[in-house]
Amino acid sequence: MTTDDASLIETEWLTLPELVEVLGEPLGRVRRLLDDLHLVGSRRDGTLKVPAVFIVDGEPLSSLRGTVFALHDAGFTDDETIDWLLAPEDTIGVAPIEALRAGRKSEVRRVARTLA
Repeated sequence: MTTDDASLIETEWLTLPELVEVLGEPLGRVRRLLDDLHLVGSRRDGTLKVPAVFIVDGEPLSSLRGTVFALHDAGFTDDETIDWLLAPEDTIGVAPIEALRAGRKSEVRRVARTLA
């Protein structure tokens, strides 16, 4: 279930060194945020990158982690998780990441749980 890149919302993609700078954390801490699913990344052009929309006020979006867990429980890979978060979702009315950033965590996770 890979979404056509043209349909994904526009976002900058941050490399690990850029995440270190944006988050103000050492590389080891940034890697731990990825390992613990506070952030989710994808190899783009051979380099691991994270969508910038996953960061709010210099921190990982707090509602992202539980949503990533719900999607992984539904069998999604990291790439599929990112694509789903960035693509418009009819049942939500916007891309799930936009709904999460607007505080609509319960609605997004309810839809994510139906995808299994």
